[in-house]
Amino acid sequence: MADLDDLRSRWLRTLLAARADGSCALSPQRYGEELLRRWSEPQRRYHTVEHLAAVLGHIDVLEEYADDVVAVRLAAWFHDAVYLPERSTNEERSARLAERALPEAGVPAERTAEVARLVRLTTSHDPAPDDRDGQVLCDADLAILAAPPSAYAAYTAAVREEYHFVPNDAFREGRSAILRQLLSLPSLFRTPYGQEKWEATARYNLSAELEMLSL
Repeated sequence: MADLDDLRSRWLRTLLAARADGSCALSPQRYGEELLRRWSEPQRRYHTVEHLAAVLGHIDVLEEYADDVVAVRLAAWFHDAVYLPERSTNEERSARLAERALPEAGVPAERTAEVARLVRLTTSHDPAPDDRDGQVLCDADLAILAAPPSAYAAYTAAVREEYHFVPNDAFREGRSAILRQLLSLPSLFRTPYGQEKWEATARYNLSAELEMLSL
């Protein structure tokens, strides 16, 4: 289980670091509580506070590769803040939420725009070669692909539960297409750490899942 008090502390530190000097915006805690409420919605099985905590932890590991790690951490908080499995607009709606909430919370326009850009990038997980912040966020979000076998199995089971309304054949076809697309990429991870530590395991997990789906 995710430590909600630790997440609250993380949110407070991050937002205070992101605010303009002398900001007199509303209390930062209220925004953190609203985000945690969203991440705890009942339709979620994988995209939960546990996933949020994991992504933030991976960003801690990768922070040396980021240009603006504060923006990356804020983007992690918002990247699945709007999440309905049956919709394909979650990333865009999450980015728009960030564009509304962060200025209210005292975050300057330039950093707010960067957070929203990063959130939208999680639609494709395809950052440009010079997009260091995008590489860190995308690698942190995809790090679950390199999890140990039991954790990877729990992840795939949770994803299936989120898409419980999709018939089995349709789910297998759609999931297989996603796995093939990921495996066709020259590299799943863009940071040096991700490529060295996560790439091989992730490809093994994806290949094994794809084989299971074809049985």
